[in-house]
Amino acid sequence: MEAATRIGTEAAIWSDLRREAAEIVRHEPFLAPHIEVVLLGHDAFEDALAGLIAHKLYDDTLAEGALRDLVRAAVANDPTVASAALADLAAVIERDPAAGFLINPFLYFKGYQGLQAHRVAHWLWNSGRRHAALYLQSRVSQKFGMDIHPAARIGRGILIDHATGIVIGETAVVGNDVSMLQNVTLGGTGKQRGDRHPKIGDGVLIGAGATVLGNIVVGEGSKVGAGSVVLKDVPPHSTVAGVPARIVSRRCPSNPALTMDHSLPCGSDEEG
Repeated sequence: MEAATRIGTEAAIWSDLRREAAEIVRHEPFLAPHIEVVLLGHDAFEDALAGLIAHKLYDDTLAEGALRDLVRAAVANDPTVASAALADLAAVIERDPAAGFLINPFLYFKGYQGLQAHRVAHWLWNSGRRHAALYLQSRVSQKFGMDIHPAARIGRGILIDHATGIVIGETAVVGNDVSMLQNVTLGGTGKQRGDRHPKIGDGVLIGAGATVLGNIVVGEGSKVGAGSVVLKDVPPHSTVAGVPARIVSRRCPSNPALTMDHSLPCGSDEEG
């Protein structure tokens, strides 16, 4: 089941966001101008998403309005940009106990915000607008400390927790319902061109500081322990840990990314 439908319809999520935003304004009036710009001043989630990304990433050389129009164009031409953003928002609420309310990741969590900017950059890249895509990538890196190449393909229902130090390379592929923490690298090895980055299956959990290198596959429902360096394929529903990483269990639950259980190993078949 899609993450968004687990906590409510898209319309319900938008309604809840507006209600929570209005409550913040009542308690913290000084935040009213900011919340008006990024949320309450818009009639639909798609417009609010454009307002959020533009407000976070504009600078003195590119007007906020121009960036807002860019995001609106992406959403209009590819509705999955907004639907994936809603699924990501639902994922944060379901998996991060620090989130509390929908409004918190939307307004404040750079992992969520940077990922949505990447989705716009990815649309630009695929539309042949490479310089616009690279500009957004650069701004996300400067503002949020996470660096995702615009060509990288990322699914929906994604949690990027804390986000500082995230690096995802050009040919990386991340499936649906994946969770990763800070300082995760999905990188290449050497200087070869072509398909050179990891492929992360659905439901994978990647712990803080983990590094996955090369055109390798981390199978669905697997878990990568914090600080690990993964250089070889990981079978589905396995746990790997260490430097270099080795398999410590082949009995992970179906979706460790949903439970956020970082304990090692999964199951009772620890391998020496």
